[in-house]
Amino acid sequence: MPRLLTLSLAARLIGVRRGALQGKIRSGELAAFEGMVSADDLLRAYPDARLEDNAAFERMEAIKDAAFTRRMRERLLPSTEVLVARLAEMSRERAEVQSRVEHYRATLEQMQARLEETQGASGPERDLAAELLAWLRQRVEPGAGDEEPLMVEENFLRIMTAHVRIQSSGHEFFVDGNDSLLEAALRAGLALDYGCSIGSCGQCKATVLSGEVHRTRHSDYALTAAEKHAGVVLMCCNTAVGDLVIEAREAHSPVEMPLQVIEARVKSAEAIGEGIRLLHLQTPRTNRLRFLAGQSVNLALPGGPGGCYPVASCPCDDRNLQFHIRERPGDAFAQRVLEGLAIADTVRVEGPLGGFVLDEASHRPLVFIACETGFAPVKSLLEHAMALDAAESLELYWIASGKGGHYLDNLCRSWTDALDNFRYVPLTTADGMGDQAAMRSALLQVLQDHPRMDGFDAYVAGPAPLAQAAELLVERGLPRSQLFVSTLDS
Repeated sequence: MPRLLTLSLAARLIGVRRGALQGKIRSGELAAFEGMVSADDLLRAYPDARLEDNAAFERMEAIKDAAFTRRMRERLLPSTEVLVARLAEMSRERAEVQSRVEHYRATLEQMQARLEETQGASGPERDLAAELLAWLRQRVEPGAGDEEPLMVEENFLRIMTAHVRIQSSGHEFFVDGNDSLLEAALRAGLALDYGCSIGSCGQCKATVLSGEVHRTRHSDYALTAAEKHAGVVLMCCNTAVGDLVIEAREAHSPVEMPLQVIEARVKSAEAIGEGIRLLHLQTPRTNRLRFLAGQSVNLALPGGPGGCYPVASCPCDDRNLQFHIRERPGDAFAQRVLEGLAIADTVRVEGPLGGFVLDEASHRPLVFIACETGFAPVKSLLEHAMALDAAESLELYWIASGKGGHYLDNLCRSWTDALDNFRYVPLTTADGMGDQAAMRSALLQVLQDHPRMDGFDAYVAGPAPLAQAAELLVERGLPRSQLFVSTLDS
């Protein structure tokens, strides 16, 4: 029976993106069985894969280079207790496997002896016995060990990390170092239900269906005896000892996100372009904002002006919320931000709002088209897509006018350098952002690269003229269900 691996685990073992495996499955280069792939097929599809190329060994090299400093131990290595528990679990599994192997070996030897005895007979039985014996010897003959490096890598990976699957959704993530289950899931881009993240509220309850967890911090929230008996744990206070299957509450659409009101603090408000500030807010440890990438919130100063702005950061950024605040006529809140806010000033955050979110059920290549500060929600979506590692390719077209319009150009170029599946195309228009003709002209440049858009999902964010011009993509073959538009105020 072939050894089956989930796509997430297979991608990490081979050292490729999950989206790359999905592309090979769609093209027929890699067979899939109920969302899983066999180790044999995986190595045939990637014959040049080498053990030393994989992420786990890169992490070990990083540890060596840092001479096992305390910081690297905390970030990359699990605690001593977790390491001991994982090794004990693997030893137990190894003993069970060894016992089964010995049983199968004895059975094969008995079968081989019976077939050899049958060869002394005459007629069809002798021929059949010879054929079966030849087949059996071929099957049990030690192979070239093609799968061995992959299995060695998997064993090493299980010591360094734990693989977690959420049964209800099928989502998967890996727990690295001393991360809690909640921290690892959020870093992987999953929208799990949680509140304080310090063990006080109980919102991040999950039920462990298989596997073992290790408690990493004290919790003020008391689980009932029935919950403990059912395997309920707080994800913010536990890490995975080994591979886990859990049930946990997740948000799959904007309507499942609760409306929240949070008093956040200003961490910084720095200039990133002419008339543009990067407002960095930090929520309290006990009251973090839950939102989906691409959504917006209402911001307001105490007793002062406010406005609705898209979140420019990814939900995986923990307590940190970023906004691209642009100077606009009549926007008193933006004016206050540009004039200067003091560190630790309070800003009221209410949200999340809007439905400009990623369609996670789709595995089509993604094209993002942003105009000016429409880059803010697109940046959130891009970083979320990178965290999920599910899209086959990501492309960003950023439309701006004048010098400095692409105010985070270096960030986009760094993504190009770091990711082999990301492409960045800055587009400059001399006309104003309120000119629909200029927006159509910019979109025509996108269509020059992609004459057929039906195989893509397109996310468009910018002023109303761009939203209106986006109909051009539908006219050129993009299904309307694959077009997502966010209209920002000019």
